[in-house]
Amino acid sequence: MQVSAKLIQLLPLQTGTGRNGQWKKQDIIVETDGQYPKKICISVWGDKINADLLKIGNRLKIDFDVESREFNGRWYTDVKAWKVELDGAPAADDGVPFSGDYNDGGGEEGLPF
Repeated sequence: MQVSAKLIQLLPLQTGTGRNGQWKKQDIIVETDGQYPKKICISVWGDKINADLLKIGNRLKIDFDVESREFNGRWYTDVKAWKVELDGAPAADDGVPFSGDYNDGGGEEGLPF
């Protein structure tokens, strides 16, 4: 699948070590155009993370896969990017990094649903 959307938020970079070695993941929040814009959280993994592209305000063209899995009777869905490109001219850098907290809490595991 593919979406063209504006990058509105970068969540903190996550890193770790798994059975296959080191990994890193960058979750991004993009917003689609249209009368009823939608916000989508997309995970960008490993070498697909490009700091030059992932700047607030950039319009991105993102190719992704959607996958759901079950854990302890609950279902979780991931949107994983496999290709990220600029869709138009890059945004001007205002020099102000995002420092807010969008974790609304809720749910038994601290999930917002």
